[in-house]
Amino acid sequence: MKRIVRASKVRDFHQARWNEPIIFELSRKGERGVLVPKAEKAIAEKVGDGIPRLPENMRRNGLPSLPEINQKTVLMHYLRLSQETMGGNLNIEIGQGTCTVKYNPKVNDLIAGSPKMTELHPLQEESTVQGILEIIHKTDLIMREISGMDCFSFQPGGGSQATMTMASIVRMYHRIKGEEDQRDEIITTVYSHPSDAAAPAVKGYKIIYIMPDENGLPDYEAFQAAVSERTAAFLVANPEDTGLFNPRVKEFTDLVRKAGGLNCYDQANANALFGIARAKEAGFDMCYFNLHKSFGTPHGCGGPGSGAVGVVKELRDYLPKPLVEFDGEKYYLDHDLSHSIGKVKSFLGTPQVVLKAYAWIMSLGAEGLYEVSKIASLNNVYLNKKLLEYKGLTLPYKPETQRIEQARYTMEEITKETGITSGDIARRVMDFGMHIWSSHHPYYIPEPITLEPTESPTKADLDEYVATIHHILNEAHETPDIIRTAPHNSTTHQTDEASVDDPAQWCPTWRVYLKKTKEA
Repeated sequence: MKRIVRASKVRDFHQARWNEPIIFELSRKGERGVLVPKAEKAIAEKVGDGIPRLPENMRRNGLPSLPEINQKTVLMHYLRLSQETMGGNLNIEIGQGTCTVKYNPKVNDLIAGSPKMTELHPLQEESTVQGILEIIHKTDLIMREISGMDCFSFQPGGGSQATMTMASIVRMYHRIKGEEDQRDEIITTVYSHPSDAAAPAVKGYKIIYIMPDENGLPDYEAFQAAVSERTAAFLVANPEDTGLFNPRVKEFTDLVRKAGGLNCYDQANANALFGIARAKEAGFDMCYFNLHKSFGTPHGCGGPGSGAVGVVKELRDYLPKPLVEFDGEKYYLDHDLSHSIGKVKSFLGTPQVVLKAYAWIMSLGAEGLYEVSKIASLNNVYLNKKLLEYKGLTLPYKPETQRIEQARYTMEEITKETGITSGDIARRVMDFGMHIWSSHHPYYIPEPITLEPTESPTKADLDEYVATIHHILNEAHETPDIIRTAPHNSTTHQTDEASVDDPAQWCPTWRVYLKKTKEA
């Protein structure tokens, strides 16, 4: 028998395609998967079926319009859908740009899925939920150590909500000081996450954007000119989405503090900073971490997630309430926060995510977290070097400057030569079972590609990814039509993006679909 020769690192991929119907289309009248048992006779005799106790306006006039399907059909349906999903468990997931998608240990999913967790109720008496309260409090203590902050809330459900929480604290802080009307500006940078501008804008703030200097870092002179008595806060990511770390950030925060504003740190992507740099030493008054990014819990694509917001002790009472505290004997919920912005999410946020993050951290320890940062940075440096071997793919702003944990490349030169855009590349890479992300809009860097390897991929994984990107870039020069018509091996297809701007074509629910497709 001859040994199989693997001559290419480029994987031969073809995704399953089932043309799977919507579950409502699979419904057949009278089919059942489970027969819900009726109330036991003794219970029914004592309290009845409960329906008469419901207010009239809460009772249904008829049965809900749910799919009627047997168990086997349901199983086949969701297995087919899973085959049509290019998930992080199947591919080399370094193409999500700034989203920090890394390997999530499956044992932590099992822990969070334990009945000891799933059968808890958020309205239980504190004495009966000491376990999860202990986990939340201990995670709080760990986050304090990592960041230098003095107290954390895990109530926000993700990064954007965490940013909104920080903006709300900023407003409440200046309101208490009697300066709310005066301080109506928040400063950010163009390469920070768009939420760093969008969330405070929703709060009514005027947003001032700082453009980069010739090195790709926020322009300090422009920043100096922007800071004034109207400055409510400075809200920034560091490193920014380019992967560049601003070593002068303390000069920025000192200037804002001197002017009477607050400093807010977007640390959603902290993957390469564990044990290396902290928000406190950089002069920040508050920061947030995305536990579903940097701390080894699944990226929820909008939820469930956890945007852990930490503040200095002077701002503790401004956090969403309640906080989890420990009196030496028991854990309890502290609702007594004199300046609290109130609640930003139901109950305590997403405890399952906190539990997974705690398990991930404890499995590594302090030395392990530091190792994560070193490997994430090393992987990014290696990826930079290998990708840039392809002529025409470059790093803007001094390519010799190290990118920390991610990098935003430009293929502008290749686009000029071939007509193939970064959007075309994103569609073609699906044919190899991978993903690639361009950038947030607007494209300050033309024809962008943003990659973040984290500590999870092996050298072999990185080599395969590089080989695939180089293969596609060769196609751009040699057989561009195969890219223009991609994807070919994926369940997805090229979409008419005009429909996104046409509300007449939106069908967010089955009910809306039936309404809009009803034949006259």
